[in-house]
Amino acid sequence: MAELRYVRALNQALSDAMAEDPSVIVFGEDIAAAGGPFGVTRGLLEAYGEDRVRDTPISEATIVGAAVGAAMTGLKPVVEIMFMDFVAIAMDAIVNQAAKARFMFGGQGSVPMVVRLPHGGGVSAGPQHSQCLEAWFAHIPGLKVVCPASVADAYGLMRAAIDDPDPVIMVENKALYARKEDVPDDLPVVEIGKARIARPGRDATIVTYGAALYTALDAADTLAGEGVEAEVLDLRSLQPWDEAAVLESLSRTHRLVVAHEAVEAFGIGAEIAARMADIGFDELDGPIVRVGAPFMPVPFAKTLEQGYLPDAGRIADAVRKTLA
Repeated sequence: MAELRYVRALNQALSDAMAEDPSVIVFGEDIAAAGGPFGVTRGLLEAYGEDRVRDTPISEATIVGAAVGAAMTGLKPVVEIMFMDFVAIAMDAIVNQAAKARFMFGGQGSVPMVVRLPHGGGVSAGPQHSQCLEAWFAHIPGLKVVCPASVADAYGLMRAAIDDPDPVIMVENKALYARKEDVPDDLPVVEIGKARIARPGRDATIVTYGAALYTALDAADTLAGEGVEAEVLDLRSLQPWDEAAVLESLSRTHRLVVAHEAVEAFGIGAEIAARMADIGFDELDGPIVRVGAPFMPVPFAKTLEQGYLPDAGRIADAVRKTLA
């Protein structure tokens, strides 16, 4: 075991993939000489050279458009959009080209590319640098969407995303980059589409992902002091999501809360709630409750942002509501 930061786990995953496969390339704004705005690509230019690690102009449409072309002609590009908010400029290449290529060419072509999107608030970055827009991509057939919470999963899901023959959206919460955890020396690849139980419980299931996992675990700690054992399920993958694991947990606890940092309305939680109300209705002993951010832009002011982000108290209250 060794202590590793989340940001270093991503860096190691990129480096290991590049060492094993010369078709893996990395490019984006300030990712080469500067090592990336959050340090994820630090050292890759020195290790693999400017042919495989390239800085680009400030043009998200160009970055992703070039990645689609590179992926369709034999390379495996991993591109970074500095903040998830900026991906709006590149939506045509992702949604209308990358996601649909395999279907449009009758399975004869694929687009093995990864788009890295740092998301989330908590760092006073303001409304145009703090959004959680993962539901946009989970809605699009042809895209896979992953959002690792743990350091080990940051490595494992990055490796899986690079290995995947189709486009993968890699969502990384900025607040997690500095997180440290003890991890095995030989980190495994994590299968896309498989959730994990982060904390076992018997009284209610909390389904979550990304940085909200740790908020949910704090809520579970609070509830344990009240004699309520909440099970916390980390989705890890948002598209495809592990429907079977959620249903299995619900069949044991009979109560369900879905929590995420993204806006609650029309979010990932809405899809999970709707699906479980359909296939898991007979298992429910209480209402399904969603916890998410309010329907408004992310505030810049620190105090307002703290009130905007879902906290452990709100998640604990949601569990209490299912038990009432």
